[in-house]
Amino acid sequence: MATDQSASSRHWHGTACACGAIDVHCHVVPFSFPDYLAGLAPRDWPAMVAADGCRRTMVVDGRNYRTLDGAAWDAERRLEDMERMGIAVQALSPMPELFSYWMDAVSAAELLRYVNDTIAAMVEKSPSHFVGLGAVPLQDVGAAIAELQRLIGDHGFAGVEIGSNVNGAAVGDPRFLPFFAEAERLGAAVFVHAVRPAGMDRLVGPAQLQQVLAYPTDVGLAAASVLTGGLMRAHPKLRIAFSHGGGTLASLLPRLREGAKVFGPVADAVAGDPYAEARKLYVDSLVYDAPTLRHLATIFGTDRIVVGTDYPFNFHERAPLGRIEAAFEDPAVRARLTAENAAAFLGIEEH
Repeated sequence: MATDQSASSRHWHGTACACGAIDVHCHVVPFSFPDYLAGLAPRDWPAMVAADGCRRTMVVDGRNYRTLDGAAWDAERRLEDMERMGIAVQALSPMPELFSYWMDAVSAAELLRYVNDTIAAMVEKSPSHFVGLGAVPLQDVGAAIAELQRLIGDHGFAGVEIGSNVNGAAVGDPRFLPFFAEAERLGAAVFVHAVRPAGMDRLVGPAQLQQVLAYPTDVGLAAASVLTGGLMRAHPKLRIAFSHGGGTLASLLPRLREGAKVFGPVADAVAGDPYAEARKLYVDSLVYDAPTLRHLATIFGTDRIVVGTDYPFNFHERAPLGRIEAAFEDPAVRARLTAENAAAFLGIEEH
């Protein structure tokens, strides 16, 4: 059992540099995956195979899921890219497809332990530039709590990354309350990323629309479930952030506020002004548009937006600081969005 820690505890062994940004939304894929040793491998157990040049392809259930280069696993390559992007610190988290909620919990726990240990090795290699956000087998809340305790207690991770849904169950579902209670107790940050979104059958066009359109929709509904499920009322010290600018949540809030005036059950579910509840959350800056970023600041506050890039994948923000500079003129606001908010969310010290 991990020892009790307050939300103000500092889990990270390094300090954030004031000369660059803290990126809370970037991913790691290991160079390779271990063979499954407990009998017949689950059909979704991943493998990495050589592709062209120095690239490798992750294969899942016999299909090529994504081809990646060294930026996904090579710390030195990553540091070079960070310097070009103006990023001083990355919070390393697994590629969401590695969450493995669709596997049995025992197999998923084995895979995630390996992925988390890969991240821990990268953090250990450059503790002044990396901090860990691991993954947990949230299809089994007890197993997820055990891995969370290991990550915080043994590896000093800042927290975890979880999916917007767990096999269709939104993160605001009461079944996950014990996990969030333990995250609050340990002072662990929770970063929510879209995964296997609902409604894919409604998209007309290429498969990449899952990332382009379905991800922010699923994230928005996940964030809304936190508001209507009362998570922040139950655990007011929990630090939780949502990827892709909180998805569609900013556009849902006016309807949620008006709905609470009209429908008694909606008012009971929200139990207060939904805008006030939303300002208890963090969202990342990954919206690819300066006016949209300014709008998020009016909704969530300039103290609740953190840098997110989705590095190292093709569809990522390559100039996060330029986007913030285009959206805000005030140096104090820029400083908050660039690093100060992320340091508060992750529970790390900056200087």
